[in-house]
Amino acid sequence: MAESKFSAILIFFLINYFLTFLIIGLLAGVLSLINKPKPLRINVVAEALFAYYLLFTIGINHIFNFVAHVFFGDFSAEFIEWPQSPFQAEVGFASLGVGIAGVIAFKASLPFRVATLIPPSAFSLGAAGGHIYQMIVAKNFSPGNVGVVLPSGILIPVVGFVLLWLSYKHSKPGIANLKLT
Repeated sequence: MAESKFSAILIFFLINYFLTFLIIGLLAGVLSLINKPKPLRINVVAEALFAYYLLFTIGINHIFNFVAHVFFGDFSAEFIEWPQSPFQAEVGFASLGVGIAGVIAFKASLPFRVATLIPPSAFSLGAAGGHIYQMIVAKNFSPGNVGVVLPSGILIPVVGFVLLWLSYKHSKPGIANLKLT
C-alpha cells in the first residue's frame, strides 16, 4: 500500500515536472542560505531565491521539457489530449535554448537574467491562455490541460517576476550585477 502511494506521488511530480522544478529551485535557494552570515539581508535572500529559480525552474525545467517534447512527444501529446504535431519538436528545441539560458543565468548579471526570464514567462502565460481556450472551446478538462499545468502556467512567471523585482529593488554589488564574461 505504501509503495503504491509513493509511486503515485513520484508519478505526480514527474508528470508535473514544471511544478517540481519550481519547488526544487525554491528549496535549493533556501538551503543555500543556511551557511550565510546571519542576520540574512533581503538582498542575499532575493539573490539566492532568484538564482536557483533561474537554474531549476527556467534552466533544468526547460531542458527537461526539451527531452519530453522531442524524445517522448507521443506521451506528451497524449497527456495533454492534443494531437501529436511536428510543432511539438519545435517547442522542444525552443525549450532547449531557454533552458541553456536559464542555466547560464544562474551566475549571470541582472540584465541577462531579465532577458532570460521574459521568453519562458511569455510562453507560459500564453500556454495558460491556450489551455483555458481548449477548456472552453474543446471541453478539454484533462489533467494535462487544466490540472496542475494551468495554475502553474500562471504561478511560475508570477514567482519569477516577484523574485526579479526583489533582486532589482534590493540589489547589492555582487554576483547579480557582475558582467557575464
